[in-house]
Amino acid sequence: MSEKQVVSKQRVADHGEVYTGKKEVKAMLDLVGQETERIESRFLEPACGIGNFLIEILNRKLEIVKARYAKSQLEFERYAILAVSSLYGIDLLEDNISECRRRLLRKFEDHYLSLYMQTARRECLESVSYILEKNIVQGDALTMQTSDVSPKPIVFSEWSPVNGSMLKRRDFEFHELMGNSERSVLPLFSYLKKKDRFFPEPIKEYQLVHFLKVADAET
Repeated sequence: MSEKQVVSKQRVADHGEVYTGKKEVKAMLDLVGQETERIESRFLEPACGIGNFLIEILNRKLEIVKARYAKSQLEFERYAILAVSSLYGIDLLEDNISECRRRLLRKFEDHYLSLYMQTARRECLESVSYILEKNIVQGDALTMQTSDVSPKPIVFSEWSPVNGSMLKRRDFEFHELMGNSERSVLPLFSYLKKKDRFFPEPIKEYQLVHFLKVADAET
């Protein structure tokens, strides 16, 4: 059975929407294979669709987490959540964003429950779901604004591990992360340009929180 790469001709006409097939996704990601297997390496898909690229990246990262930390559920949870927090996506269409989040959560559940079906923690799944809500956003990557009736700057959260089990969250406006120039080459949350230092300013910082309590720490 062939993959579905087009939802409708109208969506192609209106949004240029064509999904990349699995074979092409894997071939393209193989070009940066080492980075896709680094648990903390961040990826942004500016036209993520239903998440074909992000799903494959997450799968590769979780295979590494499983190989290294499966003997300890807490360690697996910690690094698996870190893997999820490293993925970011933007899409114009609300249904694509919902489906992308759903598929990423399902991929996480597949790995997690295959190891810890009897001891799976609700808090772990809630943390993953919450992070995906913040990292996969509806908007326009070109204007760097949301797709709301009243567009606002796209905001992404940086999740940094601190002292083992704690996470530090800082929110940044997307355009601030990209800087004023060299937009096509600056990685997400980069603090270094080629010629000079670049320090994006967060619009909000949060207190340290345990990685299993992320969903409870909005303020």
